[in-house]
Amino acid sequence: MKACGWSPSVRTLQRHFERLELRTRPGGLPPEVFGRFECAAPNEMWTGDALHGPRIAGRKAYLFCFLDDHSRAVMAARWGYFEDTVRLAAALRPALAARGVPARIYTDNGSAFVDAAVNRAAARLGIKITHSAPGRPEGRGKIERFFRTVREEFLVEIGDGSRVADLAELNRLFTAWCERVYHARPHSETGQPPAQRWLAGAPFPVPDPAQLREAFLWSEHRVVRKDATLSLFGVLYQVSDLSLAGRKIECVFDPFDMSVLEVRWNGRPHGTAAPQQAGRHSHPKAKPEQPDVPPAPTGIDYLGLIRAEHEEAARRDRIRYDALAAGEDQDTAEGGR
Repeated sequence: MKACGWSPSVRTLQRHFERLELRTRPGGLPPEVFGRFECAAPNEMWTGDALHGPRIAGRKAYLFCFLDDHSRAVMAARWGYFEDTVRLAAALRPALAARGVPARIYTDNGSAFVDAAVNRAAARLGIKITHSAPGRPEGRGKIERFFRTVREEFLVEIGDGSRVADLAELNRLFTAWCERVYHARPHSETGQPPAQRWLAGAPFPVPDPAQLREAFLWSEHRVVRKDATLSLFGVLYQVSDLSLAGRKIECVFDPFDMSVLEVRWNGRPHGTAAPQQAGRHSHPKAKPEQPDVPPAPTGIDYLGLIRAEHEEAARRDRIRYDALAAGEDQDTAEGGR
């Protein structure tokens, strides 16, 4: 295409657009402003998120963490091998038992944070869960800043993770760093050590063990068949209350041990349900943290013995082609007679 005179460069146009506020204020509207926010008291809101960490014992580790918005103190923190609901609950449950129950939890829309099991636990404990809008991470800046501190001060010492034996050691090291370093020094924004600022609001009411156990049970709804059975994750269960046939019930269980289900109908307990096939049953999401330990070697060269036996049988039972040829000649001769 033939050029038709001089034209300004792209940067010149951008500079004029910026001067006229056409880029910063589209449509003449002012940009959205996010003021600095801080809760007025400890345990008013915890912010949760997950951090991708190093490889420990050959597997990638993830940190589930909850930070108190007012004090910046670490309420819950646990390294695990999966970024799932089970590992989130493993971090959150002991924190609630020791630190108390926050009025609100603020997280992103990660699959672990929006899982039905987390929503059930929060509802049982009276915690309101708020999620940030997709693509709008505003409000989670405090925990992102804490993760930067973790990378710069803790993970830099861990390196590639080869010097850490397992997850248990990683969690011990992280707890020691949190309590002795991060919690003990004044925070750059509050001017107070996080632990001291959080303790200023103590004491905090904590849930009793029975309430906490109920909160972290999982549940599924199923319709009981006419033969008083139901299917749950590929396992057939028999309900103890035969009158539940044809009704939709709630099955409540520990995801790691589904050998017995608590059965509820209309919010009231109605006995239990047991699997028809004996054995240990668990939820598909309840993957064990540590893989099964392989059986110890016997010291016997089993495959070597099998190979030797095979070779001996091949020598003993091998086909003698010279004998076959001699047999064919004899058959021919006899047929000629």
